[in-house]
Amino acid sequence: MRSYTPADGASSEILPFADPTLSPMLTRYRKKHPGSSLASLFFFDFCREGLLVFFNIIYRLKRVGVDHVPVEGGVLMVANHQSFFDPPAIAIGIRHRQADFLARGGLFNFKPFGWLIKQLHAMPIKQGAGDAGAMKATIQRLNEGKMMIVFPEGARTSDGEMLDFQRGIAVLIKRANCQIVPVGISGAFDAWPRTKKLPRLFSKRIVVCYGEPINSKALMEQGTDEGIRTLYERVHELVGQAQSHQ
Repeated sequence: MRSYTPADGASSEILPFADPTLSPMLTRYRKKHPGSSLASLFFFDFCREGLLVFFNIIYRLKRVGVDHVPVEGGVLMVANHQSFFDPPAIAIGIRHRQADFLARGGLFNFKPFGWLIKQLHAMPIKQGAGDAGAMKATIQRLNEGKMMIVFPEGARTSDGEMLDFQRGIAVLIKRANCQIVPVGISGAFDAWPRTKKLPRLFSKRIVVCYGEPINSKALMEQGTDEGIRTLYERVHELVGQAQSHQ
């Protein structure tokens, strides 16, 4: 610690907040989610640690390739969609970043729950319809250096198999200059299938595999259809890897 000398020659004293390492630490911490207050960052991390305990105990959560997620800059995480557990299972495995995600607008109707998921960086979207506002907000967040989780299938799988990616993902990738991290998740469908109102406890292990980043411009240089196909195949590969770890 350094001593602090007040003006007018008053005697110096050691102050705890004079630690020169504190400011760089806070700067690095704020990079987890640019633009958020420290209170918001702390709350997210507090909830994440609680969810990690839950998923580790109940579903033996396994994370593979977390180090592939860039430390900073706009990141679009593209994943398959098995259940309501997908967003938290993917997000809580990454301690060096905080993720934003899209959620059905109806989930915000119950105000206490709506407030909670909003604090956890959720953004409402109209299901089953084009939502230009959500698209614009997503691009803005990526340009601000944040990390977004999206599910290009547009809906949860009804049988555990991947659905085709909707073409809207190509529009998002073209407009956002960011890194794309493909993600494959397995076990979430068994834990909470679409046909069940409540999750099954102590079901199959949930495994999340994070792939190596892909440059958005390089992906779209292949053409829209080929770019979507390449991304789909990469996510499908990662789902297979996740299954091999169960």
